[in-house]
Amino acid sequence: MSYVENHESSLTGSGISSADPKDFIALLKPRVMSLVVLTALAGLLAAPTHIHPFLGFVSLLAIAVGAGASGALNMWYDADIDAIMSRTATRPIPSGRVAPEDALAFGLILSGMSVFTLGLVANWLAASLLAFTIFFYVVVYTMWLKRSTPQNIVIGGAAGAFPPMVGYAAVTGSITVESCLLFAIIFIWTPPHFWALALLKSGDYAKAGIPMMPNVKGPSHTRLEILLYSILLAPLGVTPWLLGFASPVYGALAIIGGLMFLHLAWKVYSLRDGEPAAKAAKTLFGFSILYLFVLFLTIVIENGIVPMVVK
Repeated sequence: MSYVENHESSLTGSGISSADPKDFIALLKPRVMSLVVLTALAGLLAAPTHIHPFLGFVSLLAIAVGAGASGALNMWYDADIDAIMSRTATRPIPSGRVAPEDALAFGLILSGMSVFTLGLVANWLAASLLAFTIFFYVVVYTMWLKRSTPQNIVIGGAAGAFPPMVGYAAVTGSITVESCLLFAIIFIWTPPHFWALALLKSGDYAKAGIPMMPNVKGPSHTRLEILLYSILLAPLGVTPWLLGFASPVYGALAIIGGLMFLHLAWKVYSLRDGEPAAKAAKTLFGFSILYLFVLFLTIVIENGIVPMVVK
């Protein structure tokens, strides 16, 4: 069944979408949202001052909703290419469960609510950063970069790197070296993370006409880029400890994780063909998620759970 036929079948005779709540939840990209919540919480807790727990919770919720709104708007705009790729064909819009106009309205309403709420409960700098994050992901990355340049992930990765900066600003009302450093870790992490996946899904991207690095520059060049970014990432991940706003435990985990990241990136670079190469890329992709999760969870534990236990 085609995308158009699927869309038509999702509407009843009265023109009302047949979607149920879980379809709209899927539009929010819950797995991506969970990482956004973790990194934003890390930024919020790493701030040198404190915010009232209720205001902190509402601020975090607003950031999460803003991230979900970005996902919904991304799926609305990308419904045509999502229908082509096997990885995304079952998403709510291409599968016909949610009408495109409903996804658009859903994303726009949540965007406005999240930004306005964050401005009221925290401050308007944090709200402005959240608004810019949504704009950057939807307009700059989704509508422009994704379909026009193999550097789409490099530049567009900034959207996914803003949440800890937004969380930090929600507490302090400022942008500091510390929050910029948390931004930088995610920004440099994003290319090797997504290009490992792109090596595995290059056929899908080719069918959809998306100029991902393996399709434009070739797999060999992509593997080299993965290795170079990993070389940058490994020491960068350690700097929160070196600058004194993370503990030696964080530093040890960052060093070990960075070395493992480099080892896996080297395997991706050195294994060029066949099943071993595909397995190396898949392993790096999976480990990259664990790496970022461990770093930011450690910051959350050190600045949130540990102080409460000590008290």
